[in-house]
Parts: sequence; C-alpha cells; structure tokens
Amino acid sequence: MNKSPTIPTSRREFLRQTSQFAAASALAGLAMPHVHAAGDDTIRLALIGCGGRGSGAVVDACDSPHGPVKLVAMADLFPNRIASSLANLVAKYGDRIDVPPERQFVGFDAYRKAIDCLRPGDVAMLTGYAGFRPAQLEYAVEKGVNVFMEKSFAPDAPGLRRIIRAGEAADKKNVKIACGLMCRHAQSRKDLVQRIHDGKLGEIQLIRAFRMQPCATLPKRPPAENELHWQIRHFTDFYWVSGGLFAEMDIHQIDEICWIKNAYPVSAHGVGGRVTNSSDCSQNLDSLSIEWTFADGTIATDVVRWLPGCYNECITFVHGTKCAAQFPGSAHAGRVLIHKDQRLASDNIAWKAKPDQFSAWQNEWNVLLQAIRQNRLHNEARRAALSNVADIMGRAAVHSGSTITWDQALASNFQFCPNIESLTDESPPPVKADAAGRYPVPVPGKWVEI
Repeated sequence: MNKSPTIPTSRREFLRQTSQFAAASALAGLAMPHVHAAGDDTIRLALIGCGGRGSGAVVDACDSPHGPVKLVAMADLFPNRIASSLANLVAKYGDRIDVPPERQFVGFDAYRKAIDCLRPGDVAMLTGYAGFRPAQLEYAVEKGVNVFMEKSFAPDAPGLRRIIRAGEAADKKNVKIACGLMCRHAQSRKDLVQRIHDGKLGEIQLIRAFRMQPCATLPKRPPAENELHWQIRHFTDFYWVSGGLFAEMDIHQIDEICWIKNAYPVSAHGVGGRVTNSSDCSQNLDSLSIEWTFADGTIATDVVRWLPGCYNECITFVHGTKCAAQFPGSAHAGRVLIHKDQRLASDNIAWKAKPDQFSAWQNEWNVLLQAIRQNRLHNEARRAALSNVADIMGRAAVHSGSTITWDQALASNFQFCPNIESLTDESPPPVKADAAGRYPVPVPGKWVEI
C-alpha cells in the first residue's frame, strides 16, 4: 500500500488493492499465547468491523512508528468479511496478524468476544456500523480497553449521548479514545486553523463546505438475500444502521466547520431531494444544501450532491473580513492555503501549508499509540459526538423541512431502531420496502427524526 508521506491513504481502497493476496489466508492460523511474555510491549488489537475502513485502520496501526502492534482478534456480522480482510492483512504483515479460527467471531455479540481477548492497554477497533457503536464503546471502556472508533458515532441523539457518557467514564479509567475524524490530525490543517484562530483572516463571516461526488445507489434486494443482513451490508443506505450517507460522509466537512469556529451551531435549516427518475431503493436523498447559524451570527453552509455526470468538489472555503482560506480538495488532500483577499485563485495565494509528513489517517494512529506509550490523556469522544450532533441536526432540518436548534437535537429522544441491541439473525428488519423494493424516503413537512 502506498504510504507516501504526501499522499493520504484511502482505507476504502485497501481491500481492492490487495485482493490478489487472498490465497494467503492459510497463514492466518499462527498461534499466540493469551498472555504476553515478560517484557513484551506489543499493543494488541481487536478489529470489530472488517470492511475497508477497519482493514485500512489496521494498516495504519501496523505502519505507525509507535508500535509494535499485533492483530489478535476479529469480529464481524459476516464471516466472508473476516476471511477477506484477514487474507489481505496476513499477506501484507505476516505474523503481526495472528488471528486463528478461535479468535474469529461472528454475530451480533461478536464484539464482546473480541474485546475479551484484549488486556487493559490494548486497543479495540470499532470500525463497523454506527448504530452499534455506543454499546461497543461502553463495553470496551468497562473492560478498561483503549478504543479507536470510526465515524460516524451513532445515528441519533440518544446514541450520541451514550458516546459522551462513555467518554466521561473513560476519563475516570485513563482509557484512551481516538475517533475517526482524522483531519484533526493533519498538520497542514492544524496550521491553518491556528492562523484562523490567531486572526489572520480577520473575523470569520462565512464558511462554505462542498461534498459533491458520484455515489452508488441501492438496487432492489435479491429475493434470496436475508432482509436484515441486506440492510446492514448496505449500511450507508439505511438511517438505523449508519445515520445515512450524508451523516457518514459529511461529518468530516461539519467537523471542520465546528473546528474553524471553535464552537457548535445554534440552529440549522436546509433543503434536499431526489431526481425525478431516480431508481435508488435506499433511504438517501441525492442532493442537500444546509445552512448552520452560530451564536455570533456566523453562517456555515454545506452543499452535497451524490449524482454522476455533474460538477464534483470536496473542499471547504473560509471567508474572513481580511481574506479567505481553503481546506483541502478531493480525497482530503492536504491542499491548504490562505488567499490574499476573497479571490480564490491559484495566482492569489498569500500562504500555503507545508506538505504533511504523514497522511491524516496515519497520523491519528500515531497520536493514539504515542499517547498509550507515554500514558498521556487522549480522549476525543465528546468532541466527536458533538460534531455528530451538528451533523444530525443538519440532516434532520433537511428531512423535516424545519429549522432545528442545537438544544432540540442534543435533547432528542428519537431513535431509528430502539431495539438495536436485541437484534438477532431472525429479527424482522427495522424498515421495510414497498412493493417496488424501495425503502421509506424523507418527505419534508411530514418526516420526523428529532
């Protein structure tokens, strides 16, 4: 995998890039004692959620200069995901991937069994589905195990409040929690935000975020496919599993907005919809435009479009009374700069950040592992959860056609799937398709999720 210090590594590409190594799965049976030998300072990892995100996170952990680490347990709802991830990782890292069959766990309670393979000081990697994240985090903290958890963090406010409470419990146990908002650890972005907070742009007047790119749509479910499994496998297409495509993808842009302002918005409103000829069976809208207002009156916007054949952009612009700045372009590239005035042109640059030594994904793992090695405080749970609140208040504003306040969003008791922790393979699906195979889509003025 390309680990060039100036080119961020995409976790989503990991399995595709390394699929040719699938035959190496026979190496996965290497055994390791349950307790390390005296003097062994290896940090053990348990991967809970074995898709591209999780597998890529293992790569970043193994490549960190603050190792050594060893993957010793894996858990997922689907055995084929474990097998594929394991084969690729063994081919890349050999005996640093030590997950024999007895430490491969499948099912809704598999996360507990994987975490039970760890000791305090090791790391549980919660890289599966946001709907299950709160319970998994609570269990890891209860066991005194450090955590890396991917975004997003819960699909609704009750889950996010659980994340916050688990973070508070972690502080009392000196448990480290890293969250998958990796842009916070990119040095180029940190340099820009420091300049913004130092007043280099003047007073911030407007922040404009864009996330426009083609994304796959959901086909009709094959009749032979288990309905509950279908919804979980296609997690970004269902609000109860992940919060939906917007919540999963745009949390990065929204977290940047909150970071720039060093505050959280007080209200949000917006519009969204679907093209008239859409064949998408998912619950997602394909276009959204949201406006957040902060307590001092600053406005932040986020424009989203998932359609093919259109203009694409993934960038955030910051406009102050003196000049404007730009966060990175596509794939979270470190193209960070300040313009001389409001003209956003390549011949009008006043300052440009140095290239990042590590990708943002790599650096978030460097920071976590160094905090464990040096026993430093490191807990991102509350900040990440609050950015996720800003995320879901924007989503709810579009879906409902209403203005949603911060207090409403944070205090909401609405849940997409109240019984998520009692689900089994035989459980009925939380949402059902109509006769055409399509799942419920928000209708502004009628839809409620706050």
